[in-house]
Amino acid sequence: MSSSVQPSVLFEELASSASYKIAIATLNAPKTINALSSDMVSLLLPQLMAWRNDPAIACIVLRGEGDRGFCAGGDVVELRRSSLEDDGKAAQFFANEYRLDYTIHTYPKPIIVWGHGVVMGGGLGLLAGASHRVVTEKTRLAMPEITIGLFPDVGASWFLNRMPGRIGLFLALTGVPINAADTLYVGLADHFLNHEQWEEFVEALVVADWYSQNNFVEVISKILIKLSNTSSNCPKSLLKEHFDQIQALTSGVNLAEIYQTITDYSGDDPWLQSAALTLKNGCPVTAALVPELLHRAKHLSLKEVFQMEWVVAANCMRFKDFAEGVRALLVDKDKTPKFEPSRIQDVSKQIILDHFDDSIFAVNPLSDL
Repeated sequence: MSSSVQPSVLFEELASSASYKIAIATLNAPKTINALSSDMVSLLLPQLMAWRNDPAIACIVLRGEGDRGFCAGGDVVELRRSSLEDDGKAAQFFANEYRLDYTIHTYPKPIIVWGHGVVMGGGLGLLAGASHRVVTEKTRLAMPEITIGLFPDVGASWFLNRMPGRIGLFLALTGVPINAADTLYVGLADHFLNHEQWEEFVEALVVADWYSQNNFVEVISKILIKLSNTSSNCPKSLLKEHFDQIQALTSGVNLAEIYQTITDYSGDDPWLQSAALTLKNGCPVTAALVPELLHRAKHLSLKEVFQMEWVVAANCMRFKDFAEGVRALLVDKDKTPKFEPSRIQDVSKQIILDHFDDSIFAVNPLSDL
């Protein structure tokens, strides 16, 4: 009796009106909440290119298998292994992942991402650039890289800067999870639907009148708006409720003041308590990288942001904090990482500059974006 192993991404094409097709790509690793692997990226990128060039494809839908979530982020355990072995595979993964993310941002056809459940790190990279971003009652989104000594990447330097006030800075420093209403509030999502409306949504795409419509983006938007009008269970936005507090906590004149204000939080709000504790226990170098990344990205194009983030990510693989952070959280699971340096006060300007140093790389693999 033989057993077959399913591919990490499933592809299908559904027949629609006038010979048009609806393409669906499903991340297929539900046991890991569809953690984004090198294999997934290597399958997705060429398929998106093929669908882009196929005139019969009206739109693409990207979703995750299972009810737990769309994508829990990159496979950081595998990246840690590459970092320790110094084999260059981690740097190549980031290059391929960012190329995929950039492709989604600049794709000429509509891409709908069904952002149900857990959407973290690399999953957010897939979601952020889509033309139509759908969240559900169980969406839980976060960029928790500060806990593992990485940094909010996948274009986060671009979209965090575009959030209201200093919310982007706060999210990057604290890794605090946000809900569906929050994603709508900060512009990371476009529509809220109940997860049970998935089949109804797909059926609406199949029966849509693609032939007589010149603008496929509008066709999809009308479908989503109609379904949104019958949706319920959308939670209240925590970010909107806490906006003034977030502004106050991040109002310091420099990182040292902001770090101290957040970690000194002594109120009784559980959400803010969790945010303060995560920053306090997080990687000091990551905390120092965050404002520098946001500052440098302010006047960069999206292409330049991905190129800059690749340099920082590749350099993170050279230093010890990432391997140590993943060890403590996901390998040994003792949750007591020994980051170096261990205090924010001891993170020198040179340490930060070293993370942006591209002189050690012969070429930036994203230079051709």
